[in-house]
Amino acid sequence: MSTNAFRPGKVIVIGAGPAGMATALSVHQAGHQVTLLERYREARPAGNILNLWPPPIKALGLLGVDIDDLGAPCYSEFRRADGRRRVAVNLPDEVVRDYGGGFIGLLRPELYQRLLAAMPPGVLQLNRAVDGFEQDETGVRVHMADGEVLEADVLVGADGIDSIVRRTLWGDSPKREHNLHIFGGYTFDDDIDAERGLCVVSHDRTIQGSWTSIRNKGRNGFQWWVLGEHNAEDEFTGDLHATATRMGAGFTAPLPQLISTTDPAHVQRWVLRDRKPLKQWSKGRATLVGDAAHSTSPYAAYGAGMATEDGYFLGRRLAGVDLSDQAAVRTVLDAFEAPRKPHTARQSQQAYVLGQVFHRAPRPLQPVRDLILDHTPLLQKAVGESSPREILSQIAEIDRVEEQFRRIVR
Repeated sequence: MSTNAFRPGKVIVIGAGPAGMATALSVHQAGHQVTLLERYREARPAGNILNLWPPPIKALGLLGVDIDDLGAPCYSEFRRADGRRRVAVNLPDEVVRDYGGGFIGLLRPELYQRLLAAMPPGVLQLNRAVDGFEQDETGVRVHMADGEVLEADVLVGADGIDSIVRRTLWGDSPKREHNLHIFGGYTFDDDIDAERGLCVVSHDRTIQGSWTSIRNKGRNGFQWWVLGEHNAEDEFTGDLHATATRMGAGFTAPLPQLISTTDPAHVQRWVLRDRKPLKQWSKGRATLVGDAAHSTSPYAAYGAGMATEDGYFLGRRLAGVDLSDQAAVRTVLDAFEAPRKPHTARQSQQAYVLGQVFHRAPRPLQPVRDLILDHTPLLQKAVGESSPREILSQIAEIDRVEEQFRRIVR
């Protein structure tokens, strides 16, 4: 550290998903003692398929995670169901050079494996359920389900959409049901005639049908997903693979072929829901990251990415800070969340709005909507231009914060 006055503090992180693991890695690099609590017997991914943008890939590399050959870099397009292009997501040459494109397709378990491989010994504690916590100016006391009480200077809630930390800090807030569901799967069938290095997000009048290249443990393949309307109050009892096959049947190749060659065991379903963004994440010595702070539907394809970024930025902010000092903790937590809130809220809300526009529009308005999307620059501006801006702004912010961090810890 750059100063002899620095005293390592104690940080507890609840939840070993991407947000929690990224936070633990970043806090450890900042020189503090960190404990990562996971209630299950293993840190397990809640899903199979995954896409990451370049900023979280950059953050992962800085956190010591092996990003060599992690996923398949892709160029992205929005299309109609018949294959006609609506939007091209074009990125500057330097981003394409460094990352291969704006979308990196992979399987979620490999990300978890690489995060776990980077975790320092003794940081992750499994089968450790939390009942609650309390805090005051002197610190935080975390009450475990087995009766043990753990003490820390800072508590980080990375415990998902049903976060106990969020509920304790800010009370209950209702989940916002999107009344949509998504089916996703993957295949490594070598006979599929599909262009590699491409991500295609396509829509018909009521369904999104999409696919992208993936790379998993050195093996090339494809992942796909179909998304459509479903009343959240109705129990789904259908066959996952058969339903996905039916939903994807109206799309041009290769989507129907990708679905048909997928092992039914490799198909999963999710219900889309979120919570409205919080105006503040932190209170006292506790803060939130990932879905606990800004749950985001898969429509953004950015939930795990933003969670990873959160963890990276939080640890960097804690570098060189005396965590026994309540005022210092409050200052640094406010500084952490200030730039994150508008970025994450914008992505979360855009995901919700796009889902409603593409899937919940009244039937008489659907032809009008499609005419607007096909013959005006609206979608290009909303997605094709905004996404590259977000990518570039987050990469620049990581560069800026990393430079400050290196000055502190060297």
